[in-house]
Amino acid sequence: MRATVTIEKDVLDELVKATGAKSKSAAVREIIDEYMRKRRVQKILALKGKLSFELTADEIRHYER
Repeated sequence: MRATVTIEKDVLDELVKATGAKSKSAAVREIIDEYMRKRRVQKILALKGKLSFELTADEIRHYER
């Protein structure tokens, strides 16, 4: 999908330099992917202490399906 986004030239140049990407598009995709990954991690971390398991980690690891 194509989208048009207005980004200041100096910001985009810094982004390309920081990521080491070969193109502006690749740099933007890389940053978006990283942002989304961090969001998923935050959602998982928010569950800390809210889940309970009856089995131990060892029992889960060796659980027969």
